[in-house]
Parts: sequence; C-alpha cells; structure tokens
Amino acid sequence: MPTKRILIVDDEAAIREMLQLALKMAGYECLEAENAQQAHAQVIDEQPDLILLDWMLPGTSGIELARRLKKDSLSADLPIIMLTARSEERHKILGLEVGADDYITKPFSTRELVARIKAVLRRTSPLTEEQCLSVDGLILDPVSHRITARGQALEVGPTEFKLLLFFMTHSERAFTRGQLLDHVWGGNVYIEERTVDVHIRRLRKALGEAYAPLIQTIRGTGYRFSSNITL
Repeated sequence: MPTKRILIVDDEAAIREMLQLALKMAGYECLEAENAQQAHAQVIDEQPDLILLDWMLPGTSGIELARRLKKDSLSADLPIIMLTARSEERHKILGLEVGADDYITKPFSTRELVARIKAVLRRTSPLTEEQCLSVDGLILDPVSHRITARGQALEVGPTEFKLLLFFMTHSERAFTRGQLLDHVWGGNVYIEERTVDVHIRRLRKALGEAYAPLIQTIRGTGYRFSSNITL
C-alpha cells in the first residue's frame, strides 16, 4: 500500500516540526506549508492524501482555505482536519460546515492526532478492493458502483449504497444507530439517529421482498446484516 502523504499547514515552524516527527514515526510522508498560498500550491503540485490545517494563518485563514478547497472540484474530496485553539462549539460547527472532516483543539496529543488521521483516511479513502461482494445472488460491485439481485439491477441511492457496502463487509455484527452514523455518514455529521431508520427503510425497499430480510432489526440495539437466513 502506498505511503499516505500529509500536508501540514501551520505558520509556526516548531509545530510543523513536531507534527512531522510524529507523523513520520507513524509511517506517513509529510509536506508542509506556512500559509494558505503555499498550501494551495502544494495541493495542486503534490496532491496530498490529507491536510492538517491550522485555523489561524497569516493572510488567508485556514477556514477560508478549507472553504475554497471544498468548492474546487479538483480538491473537493481532499480530507481536511482543522487544528485550532478555538474550542467553542460554534467554531467547531463552522469548521465542519465548510467541509472539514474533523476538528482537533490545541493542545492535543500526537497519539490522538494519529488516531484521528487514520479514522478520517478510513472514512474518505476510495475502495481499493475490486472484488465484488455477494450474498445468495445479491451482488455489490464497488468499482462500477452497481448492485444486482439475481441478475436484476437495483436502483439504490448513494447513502443506501454506502450502508449496504458497510453491512456486507461487516456481516453478522449488530450496530447501534450511532455506530452506523459514525461509519457510514462520518463521526462529525450533525444529524439525528432516526435518519438511519429512514435510510434503512429505503434500502430494504430497494432490495425488495427477497433480500430485505438480510437487514435485521435488533430490538434495543440497532441493526445487523445477516446471511444466515433462508431466502
């Protein structure tokens, strides 16, 4: 697996040096920039896998840079973790609303930072496994983004596709609604848990009577995908 490259954007050289040391020890390759202009050039030229972005930068702020990157189709999918001393909830919400994938307040431990980076990369990295997933004639192709049931194509929305993909790669395990939100929507999305129920209903409807029973409701817990049933 190729080494992931992390772009560190902070105007303090000592912080960049500390972060580089921690990330290199964790197996990452590091790039760095001290302002938004340098960071934008690095994004274009080096195409990093993730950005650690300080909120308070000279000139163009980190939050404004994040907003610009997320509006550009070439960098819209680039994961961003905001680093800031601003711990108020309104600042966290603003960071997430402009498209940041996570938000870490200073001071923080490097172990926490590395764990957060791994979590964000897991959520945002495209599938590398090209093998189709199959259960009794229900086939999910992660490459073509298609689902078929006994040869018949199913019309499934993007969120329902991600839900089914998660279920099929984590079968026979019960998940709470909160866990499904974290794994499928991402841990920093501010939506109600009942949203999960809505998408489960849509997914079951798309699967039809034959395959809807694969998604089991676990009373008092949440949901489980089980192939150990007779279809």
